[in-house]
Amino acid sequence: MATDHIRYDVLARDALRGVLHRVLADAAEHGLPGDHHFFITFLSTADGVKLSPRLLAQYPEEMTIILQHQFWDLAVTDERFEVGLSFGGIPERLVIPFSAIKSFFDPSVQFGLQFETTDAGADPVLTEAPAQAAPAVSLPAPAEGGEAEAAKPTEGAEVVRLDRFRKK
Repeated sequence: MATDHIRYDVLARDALRGVLHRVLADAAEHGLPGDHHFFITFLSTADGVKLSPRLLAQYPEEMTIILQHQFWDLAVTDERFEVGLSFGGIPERLVIPFSAIKSFFDPSVQFGLQFETTDAGADPVLTEAPAQAAPAVSLPAPAEGGEAEAAKPTEGAEVVRLDRFRKK
């Protein structure tokens, strides 16, 4: 098998992380348009992630947040985003580097991106990306009162493997 000196996998991963950056930056500047809302799953112990000890104890490996009705102070930089959310009535400030994100899903249009990671400290490498027309992932709705709650997907969307296109 030929060596990929161009590193298409890294280029594709970075391009898809650019989608996340742009969507979150637009939401920070203009709010969420229409019915759009986001489920974002990230590694809770990845480098640069900042969670309260309470949340880290509750979600020691990964956590899914929902940005929909009640979030505040969304700030996006080239490397990460920060957001205020309420968990069980307690306000929290989360800092999440884009490199810690495992998946992003907008159920209003059934669009998602999925990244696979090798370990909690490593930069995720894109291995799969759901097709835009994939069936919706069944995820629980936010708690009453619009409070953010961590959520876990109950079933996955259909994915297209990039490996299918690589010569073996």
